[in-house]
Order: sequence, then C-alpha cells, then structure tokens
Amino acid sequence: MTLPVPTMAAPPVGVVGLGQLGGSLAAALVAAGREVRGWDVDPAAREAAAARGVTVTRELTGVVVLAVPLPAMATALDGVAADPAATVTDLGSVKGPVLASVGAALGGRFVGGHPMCGTERSGHDATDPTLFRGARWALCLEPGTELPRWLRAAEVALAAGAEVVPVTAAEHDDAVAAVSHVPHLLAAALAAAAGEAGPLALALAAGSFRDGTRVIGSDPAFVTAMVGGNAGPTAAALDRVRAQLERPWPELVAAGHAVRTTAPGRRAVRVPLDRAALLALGRTGGAVTRRLAAFVEGWVPQA
Repeated sequence: MTLPVPTMAAPPVGVVGLGQLGGSLAAALVAAGREVRGWDVDPAAREAAAARGVTVTRELTGVVVLAVPLPAMATALDGVAADPAATVTDLGSVKGPVLASVGAALGGRFVGGHPMCGTERSGHDATDPTLFRGARWALCLEPGTELPRWLRAAEVALAAGAEVVPVTAAEHDDAVAAVSHVPHLLAAALAAAAGEAGPLALALAAGSFRDGTRVIGSDPAFVTAMVGGNAGPTAAALDRVRAQLERPWPELVAAGHAVRTTAPGRRAVRVPLDRAALLALGRTGGAVTRRLAAFVEGWVPQA
C-alpha cells in the first residue's frame, strides 16, 4: 500500500561521534543549511566541530545519527540526552548486529544506515564535508521500519550529497561482504605476502600495490570489528574469491576485466513511497536522488 507522507520542515540533525564520518556529515549538513547539533567524548573533536558551525551539546532532537565504532553502537545514546521521539539512524558498516541491538531497543524509529565512502584515515582531522557527495548510502527498510522515519533519514543522506539505496539489513550485509569486507582482507593478505617477499619487492611496489592495499591502512581495530561483525557473509564471499582463483588465469582475467569495465547507463524513475517498491529499486542496483511529496525520484541501471 502506498502511504502519502505530508511535507514537513526539515528537523534538526544530532550527530553522536564527530570523527571522520560523523564530523564530515555534520559539516556537510551545515553547508546545506541544516540545523546540526553534535557530541563527542573527545574535547578536540567537539572543538573542531564547533569551528565548523555545529552546535556542541548533549541535547539532541530530530534525526539522531550514531557515528561511533561498531563495538560502541549499542551504548552510543547513553552519554547524550536524545529526544525519545527522535528518529535514530547510524553509519555502521555492518547492519545485522546493529539492528539486533539498537534496533531492538528503539523499534520502528530506528533506521539502519551505511554510507559507502570514507578513507583509510580516521578521527576529526580527516573531516571532509564533500565526503558523501555522489556516494551510495544504504538505508535499511525492515518490515517494522516506520516509513516517515525512513524518509527523514533519507533526507539527511540526500542533503549530504549522497544517493540512497533502499535495502534490508540482511541484503546489505551480504552485498558489502563482497565489495567492502573481503577487499579489506585481500588487501591485508596482499600486503602481508609482499612483506614476506622481502625488501626488494616492497621497494619496487608502485601503483597496483598501492591501490590494492590502500584500505588496510585503516585502523586494524576497525577492520577487525567490521569483518568479525559480518563473519558469515564475509566467509561466504571469501569462498567465492577462492573459487575464482582456481579458474584458468586467462579466464579469470577476462571475467574480472569484463565486470570492472562494464559501465551501464542510467534510466530515470519515479517510485511511490511504498516499502516493496523502494526495496525493488535497491535490488536492481538503483538509488534515490530526490524526495517529492508522494514519490521519490531516482535511477536504475540500464544496459
């Protein structure tokens, strides 16, 4: 059933955790004209956010964004005074465990999210207000998710410059295991193997090695929490990689090249505010780019 959602003034956004992702989001929203409040346990992060126009306070209302490490997600709201009516979303790289903890506590007012961006850097010094521009932002639409709250979270992502991909938590975790979590493990394996090859190999390393190992420059605790929190899908995706490596090398190279160099076009679509229709958009590889009164606009891939 399609549910009309009335147009309302954009609510304030409160960001818990003002490191790279949270600080970048807060800065992007300030630049977009949104009212932004934020809190971080680190005084230096609070000071940096205040300098960018964020109101530093524990009193958070509207849409509250949890931008803290995965192990801290379940207790992220303990240190702030969040409005009990606020919509709560997060930026965690794994959605199943967060849905089981934060989602179980908050019910339909929690909307799991994961922007597919970021770098190997971390902390408030890595803040970049353009970080989300053009990025895909997975936003979970579970059976119990309240659609008006999902739309509020989507508006935050769109205001930051991202494109919203409607997914379920399980679909998200399966997908990112293949395109994010396994690449971190492969980067670690490549770097470790090159280290075993000796100093000459490392001295000759150039662009392909740099690009192939970039992500493992991330904080090891972050990577470990990410892959450990999504262990089942990550193991399955890693098995698929192992199977690919068993193929004859010419076949493997050709198959990988074909996938990497395929650039499908885009076809514009308008989707009603309906859970099934929104999830169908995400499953085709499409995304939402604009919110309208009773629809969203977006695109789907076109060969």
